[in-house]
Amino acid sequence: MPRGQKGGFATYWTQFGQGPRHTVMIHCALAQSSVWGGVVQHLSGALTMTAFDLPGHGRSGAWDATCGEMQALTAGIAADFAKAGPVDVIGHSFGATAALRMAVIWPERVRTLVLIEPVFFAVAIRDRLDIVKVHRVSEADYLAAMEQGDHRTAAKHFLALWGNGQPWETMEEAQRTALAGKMALIKAAEPALNDDVGGMLAPGVLEMLRMPVLLVEGSKSPPIMGAICAGLAARLPHAERAVIVGAGHMAPLSHPAQVCTEILRFMRLT
Repeated sequence: MPRGQKGGFATYWTQFGQGPRHTVMIHCALAQSSVWGGVVQHLSGALTMTAFDLPGHGRSGAWDATCGEMQALTAGIAADFAKAGPVDVIGHSFGATAALRMAVIWPERVRTLVLIEPVFFAVAIRDRLDIVKVHRVSEADYLAAMEQGDHRTAAKHFLALWGNGQPWETMEEAQRTALAGKMALIKAAEPALNDDVGGMLAPGVLEMLRMPVLLVEGSKSPPIMGAICAGLAARLPHAERAVIVGAGHMAPLSHPAQVCTEILRFMRLT
């Protein structure tokens, strides 16, 4: 599979499908590009998909603060895959926020945007502090562990809230160690997700985007996700929403067929 400099960063990527539309896919934090496996099976006839490993993930290069702000760096990598012309961009979780950042910086490179469970908490902080306060209670154990520098315990609680439902205790020790080692990457994303360092919520920024946008959430996701999607839908002129019944945050893994049905309908490829 290819490796090279994308967005000025050592990046690993792979391609799936043989469809007529070119698509860039940006995975969630703590995962890698192979996490799209279930989704690409359903989209391979309609899309040619490029999926890359985020900085510090999978086979891409290691990340530290000298590499640049995580969300902007990821958006720049994704944009490099769209130099030849506009593409469809599909992102999940943190990857969805990077996809939105790409659309803001390089709108001419984005044909359509699919944001699955975008963890852009700054939207809820602006719009729904009541829901944010409830969410902070649910992540109190994670926040306390991070404050204490206990990344192993932090990873356990983070995955309990945002993971695929696999109990921490059933994971292989090597997997638990690897996940704990990536918690610094979660911390590195917070300025973009919580504080909007990219300025996407500045007046008129999202409102100027003209590409169609699909916002996808799971019916069993934390309530803050609904607030985020509602806030984004109110700001993006051509946005629509879809709810995957029975799914949580990891809908692309747990409910790939339903997610893809919504994507194909949105792109009018059914």
